[in-house]
Amino acid sequence: MQEWAPEVRVDEGLARRLIADQFPEVEQRSFRLLGEGWDNTVWLVDEEWVFRFPRREMVIPGLLNEIAFLPQLAPRLPLPIPVPTLVGEPTGDFRWPFHGAPFLPGRELVDTPLDDDARNRVGRPLGEFLRALHSLDVDGDLPVDPVRRADMTFRVPKTRERFRQLEELGIWTAPATAHEIVERAATLEPPERTAVVHGDLHLRHLLVHGNGAPAAVIDWIDLSRNEPGVDLVLYWATLPAEGRADFADAYGPVEEADLARGRILALFICGTLAVWGRVEGIPAMEREALGGLERTLHD
Repeated sequence: MQEWAPEVRVDEGLARRLIADQFPEVEQRSFRLLGEGWDNTVWLVDEEWVFRFPRREMVIPGLLNEIAFLPQLAPRLPLPIPVPTLVGEPTGDFRWPFHGAPFLPGRELVDTPLDDDARNRVGRPLGEFLRALHSLDVDGDLPVDPVRRADMTFRVPKTRERFRQLEELGIWTAPATAHEIVERAATLEPPERTAVVHGDLHLRHLLVHGNGAPAAVIDWIDLSRNEPGVDLVLYWATLPAEGRADFADAYGPVEEADLARGRILALFICGTLAVWGRVEGIPAMEREALGGLERTLHD
């Protein structure tokens, strides 16, 4: 079984019933699958509401954090984020909570091929967004590094394992530079600082307009307190050199340890998405993830 296989998948019939039972005001004039990831099946209803249904029990605490904290964060951030508005309760048909949020237009990076000029335009607004996010606090308790993003004793072996999987599948062979990045990350001390972080800000979770301008930041299931560097995956995987300079100008000084943690996470997550794209038959995802791996290798 693949590591992203669902425990439960909410198909259209079940989604329609759950929404009709709990939110009769939603007319369901149209209904289409917006996306499926590791954690959620997502349906767009009436081109207005995005309903997220968890696929695995382990993500329920994160879903509850989305419900509790995203309404606090949304008005304080410079890019739109989902605001859970219609909160569904567990039922006999579906044992977990779910939620609906107003639809945020935009497309995943993988569905919007960008040249370097367009990628560079992502740098400044991404820096502004993360500067705002990392300076905020929330009213309530968030988990600290719940999936061990900043723990190099866990993340370094996982990245080496992903390199082996990529090579075994014939997708990508990690060059010496990639192994050197991983070896340097292994020497990082445990982080001492924590900030409010997205926790999983990768290629699928920044939506953009057709010209590459950031449109929204989605999928906050790993919202947590952590070392700010865990949110720097896109700094490495998406931005060319000019975009990184614009990011730094907007964000402010970035510590070397932050950059190092973001870099190894970029290698791990892009490697993971490349494997997922290959196995699931999504060549555009595989191409974008491989491009992210190559960009991450360049200072």
